[in-house]
Amino acid sequence: MSEATLAFDHVHLVAKDPKATAQWYVDKLGGSVWKSAEVRGAPQVYVSIAGALVIVRGERSGESIQSKPGLEWGVDHFGLRVSGDFDAFCEGLRRKSVAFDVEPRDFNPTTRIAFIAAPDGVSIELLNRKEAP
Repeated sequence: MSEATLAFDHVHLVAKDPKATAQWYVDKLGGSVWKSAEVRGAPQVYVSIAGALVIVRGERSGESIQSKPGLEWGVDHFGLRVSGDFDAFCEGLRRKSVAFDVEPRDFNPTTRIAFIAAPDGVSIELLNRKEAP
């Protein structure tokens, strides 16, 4: 095996309005815009959230992007770990008009979860673990 190592780098989203979508991640989840650029003819916004990077890009020339309702093969959601008072954090999101697809609940004896709806059909799991990997 080589001397190379892996580290998670980013989640890359395609959005109808990348600037508005990036702003949602700033306003609702406390992210910050790291940089914005035009990449291959489409706007692209880089949002840092709790040490993770969410890249949001728009439609490129010649692309025809469509929404697909329902569960599909492939990525279902991404998860953000919440440290501290999980229920208070979720209540804060409610005050910011964030929609919950799954209300906060116990997933197992050591983990509470909830799912929120982000722009463009993106599903985000919020989780609070008493034991973390």
